[in-house]
Amino acid sequence: MTQSQRCNRKRTHSPLIALFFLVFIVCSILYNELSIQRIHQDSHHDHQEAPVRYIQPNLFDRKSEVLDRFSKCNATREYSGSKIGWADPRVKSGRRRVGSERCDVFSGKWVFDNASYPLYNESQCPYMSDQLACHKHGRSDVRYQYWRWQPHNCNLKRWNATEMWEKLRGKRLMFVGDSLNRGQWISMLCLLQSVIPENKRSITPNAQLTIFRAEEYNATVEFLWAPLLVESNSDDPVNHRLDERIICPDSVLKHSSQWEQADILVFNSYLWWRQGPVKLLWSSEENGVCEELDGLGAMELAMSAWADWVASKLNPLKKRVFFVTMSPTHLWSREWQPGSEGNCYNEKIPIDLEGYWGSGSDLPTMRMVDKVLSKLGSKVTVLNITQLSEYRKDGHPSIYRTFWETLKPQQLSNPPSYSDCIHWCLPGVPDVSGVQIAYGITADVGVSGRFQLLVLLLSYNSGY
Repeated sequence: MTQSQRCNRKRTHSPLIALFFLVFIVCSILYNELSIQRIHQDSHHDHQEAPVRYIQPNLFDRKSEVLDRFSKCNATREYSGSKIGWADPRVKSGRRRVGSERCDVFSGKWVFDNASYPLYNESQCPYMSDQLACHKHGRSDVRYQYWRWQPHNCNLKRWNATEMWEKLRGKRLMFVGDSLNRGQWISMLCLLQSVIPENKRSITPNAQLTIFRAEEYNATVEFLWAPLLVESNSDDPVNHRLDERIICPDSVLKHSSQWEQADILVFNSYLWWRQGPVKLLWSSEENGVCEELDGLGAMELAMSAWADWVASKLNPLKKRVFFVTMSPTHLWSREWQPGSEGNCYNEKIPIDLEGYWGSGSDLPTMRMVDKVLSKLGSKVTVLNITQLSEYRKDGHPSIYRTFWETLKPQQLSNPPSYSDCIHWCLPGVPDVSGVQIAYGITADVGVSGRFQLLVLLLSYNSGY
């Protein structure tokens, strides 16, 4: 075979070889693309979120044990993602009722007023708590008692105890919540008790439900210890300092059985959710297995179970419900005085910076609460004490109170280390809410006993 014939044969085979390689490359690319798609589909399938399970709250056929301070979880697993499925077709999400007065009593400033304040004398209130009686326990500077809250665009009516009792005649006013709401209850007792003769008033011993009774008016002012709103292992009013916080996130029935007959309810809940993870023992759990969730998530479950009760059980023509927003702490003086390293200890005047907001008030919590309350519409009136309380770094007991535990020498040598910058001295900040509750309720003189509401606007109404 000649050389030219061999070259022609090679040229004849070259296109076939090229076509073979082209087909091979195309097939490889298609195979790889299909493989990649299959991998993505499998990955998406593996990471696809499971459907949210909604739990119907406040059912009577529970399977889990009733919680008390001795309750323990038999085991703990990760949070399942279950939500509270509360709904009421009569409740529509939307704006809260707006009154014709259009005065936001929660937007204002503190004004020093030693002519008309305090509204009562600490030593003359027999129901004063040693945790709140700051002057009694050594606080010599009493300027904290003389500050009056002044709204920007209106004036609060002067406190009148007799007028308030007339509004309460034949009714039950109940505060429900934690120690901050207990302070609010004590404030109300101190505001009211002076016009009731000693032999016409009584108070039950300290218990989960404590009742002050005014015989002349057939009225009571009560406090129910329920710091987490739902049932929990911290429902003992005295022995509730526990290492492990357990709640039944889908039931308020234990507490609602005591508050459902009240005519006016004032709720709060915040501080106890800020103390670390919470164990969830669902009503349907038979084996004592808990789930664990962060405080904010657990609070949203509890608020939803509470909101279900309000939405389904409350008749706003017969009952009035208030919800008190978070009460701020003042734990870091560097937030209002840059460069300092103290807290509320030895603070003597309010913060004079309009709109001041410290780390003691958690915005994500406030947004969550607002989301829940907005679905209840006019069934709940919000007492937005947060901003007005933010200014009062001077209003806490700090070291001037009785402490549950014996203080150590190193603590006594460093007062800021054991200062109470959470609760409030009385007379003081809580008295403002008492006045606003009175200001916000007007009793109808008709036999129906329904309440008319003078609307108290929410300062931050849905956008913060």
